[in-house]
Amino acid sequence: MNFFRHRPLGLPALALLISVAGCSSADDSGTVAVPSPDAKTAGLCQNLDKTLPRTLDGRSRNDPEPRSAYTAGWGSPAIILRCGVTRPPKMIDPKVAQGDDPDAIAGGVNGVNWLMEQQPDGTWRFTTASRQAYVQVTLPKGTDGRQSSPVLVGLAPAVKKAIPSGIASMT
Repeated sequence: MNFFRHRPLGLPALALLISVAGCSSADDSGTVAVPSPDAKTAGLCQNLDKTLPRTLDGRSRNDPEPRSAYTAGWGSPAIILRCGVTRPPKMIDPKVAQGDDPDAIAGGVNGVNWLMEQQPDGTWRFTTASRQAYVQVTLPKGTDGRQSSPVLVGLAPAVKKAIPSGIASMT
């Protein structure tokens, strides 16, 4: 049961939400901020959760806390997937589209387009583009994002099946 969908937000839930919102997948703490998508995006993300692979790049599925249909993880330290995230600001940055931003690259893998961003802490974050929901994948610290092909290839069939091509909501 998803705690956030079946109970009104009270003080304890709000405290949990605030503490989780500050967590990062890159800190290997086992917790991840859960997105809050709109109803249409939530349905797409729930479908994605059902189609995600049990293993990814040789790592077994090991979902982070709190459990949610909007998050998934593989291995430890974990590759983290979050569905229903907001559009990254760099997705509309003309420097990225022109290839002039060394920390962000646009590209496609097996029919799924991604914005690839190196984060200030050295981790790599990938966000789907041209899909009706934004799906974000973060590689653990120490993983070279330029060697991410097995991860993105492993996720492509599920993303293509569950998240149709199109324009995601701006939220």
